[in-house]
This record gives sequence, structure tokens and C-alpha cells, in this order.
Amino acid sequence: MIYLILFGVFFKVGLFAFGGGNAMLPLIYQSVQEVGIMSGTEFSDLVALSQVTPGPVAVNAATYVGLETAGVPGAIIATIGVCLPCFAIMLIVIHMLNRFKENRYVQGALAGIRPAAIGLIAAAVVFIAEGVLVKGSMVSAQMADPSYYNVVPICIFAVSIVLICIPKVKPIWVMLLMGFAGAMIGGFS
Repeated sequence: MIYLILFGVFFKVGLFAFGGGNAMLPLIYQSVQEVGIMSGTEFSDLVALSQVTPGPVAVNAATYVGLETAGVPGAIIATIGVCLPCFAIMLIVIHMLNRFKENRYVQGALAGIRPAAIGLIAAAVVFIAEGVLVKGSMVSAQMADPSYYNVVPICIFAVSIVLICIPKVKPIWVMLLMGFAGAMIGGFS
């Protein structure tokens, strides 16, 4: 039964998520929460590992969830589930796009999808931030209390943004540097 649940969850993710792996994260988060597969903290771990391992984020996430939930067979089934709809849709889209690429409705649809993808990525940031940067829920009344925030992860978050934006350090170096910093600090305990 768990294999069918994994396939269904990730088939839905592959079918309805647009905008790339990071834009899929909110749908993955909501889907695994609905079926009770993993907690918010486990999801934060999933996101971190999906970012630092080679390959598409959604495929890495599906493989991770499948492996954690049902071992190697679960990883295979979840990965097939997330990839199958994308593969089929891309075959159809490539064929049709060449025929209708100048159509104003097609151009309008693409113009609407682009900002929606940015919104989905922003939502992923909010979901992940809640599990990493704060203790409890972001909508909690405790937000004015300084002990509500996880200070070290917030500092690592801020330094990462600065390194990416100002000297434009490559993302892999930022991930390695911050992973090393986290290891030296001892997991923020």
C-alpha cells in the first residue's frame, strides 16, 4: 500500500508542479504532510540534501522520501512517479509548441506561468524557513521574543545570501562552506 501512496503522491507532484524543482517544494511539502510521511524538520533535511546532491531537486526529493519511507523499492517507485508525468507532458509540449509558438494565447499562458513559478519558489522559502529559522510556527504570537529564533541558522542564511549576491560566490562553494561551518558549530546545539 505504501508503494501506491508514494507513486500517487509523486505522480501528482510531477503532474501539477511547474517551475522546476524548487517550485515543486511547496507541493511536495503539502503532499507528504497530507499522507503523514514526514515531519517539517525531516522535510528541511530533505531540502538540504536535495540541494547539495547532483541532479534535479524534485527527483532527489522523491528518491529521498521513497527511501526513508519504504527503502530502495520506495525510492525507485517515488522517482518513477515524479518523472513519468514530466516525461509524457514534455513529449506532447515539444510537439505542440513548434506548431503554436507564435500563438498569442500560448505566449499569454507562458507570461502567466513565469511569475507564478517565482511565487511558488517564494512559498518554498517560507515553508523551509519555518522549519529552520524559527522555533514553532511563523504565525505564532511569540515572534517578538528573541528566543523564538534559531540565531545560528539565521546567521548562516544571511551570510549565504551575502556571498551569493555581493561577491557572487558559486552556490556549491557556499553550500560546502556553510556545511563546514555547521559541522564546526556542532549542529547548532
